[in-house]
Amino acid sequence: MKTINACLDDNKAEDIVSIDLAGKSGIADYIVIANGRSARQVAALSDYVVKGLKAIGHKDITVQGLAQADWVLIDANDIIVHIFRPEVRSFYNLDKMWDANLEAQDLVN
Repeated sequence: MKTINACLDDNKAEDIVSIDLAGKSGIADYIVIANGRSARQVAALSDYVVKGLKAIGHKDITVQGLAQADWVLIDANDIIVHIFRPEVRSFYNLDKMWDANLEAQDLVN
């Protein structure tokens, strides 16, 4: 988790949000959401994150969306990273969706 946040922060990602899903979802333990200012920066940030994860021993990393780089999803099994251009992030609004899902789940439990 620290590696991902450091890669994003060191390379000027914006609006970095980490959502703890441990024990709340089977999808992953954490979701990290961040912005790049352009498709080029989104692609570069994705590359930095993947290299950082590989450097600490993650092997099965899946990357989707790199060709267009509007929204890149990096699946490192227990951590999922979403890197967006700002307008794409605003459109999909994953931050709010996950907050709403977690709040609803807390009400049920």
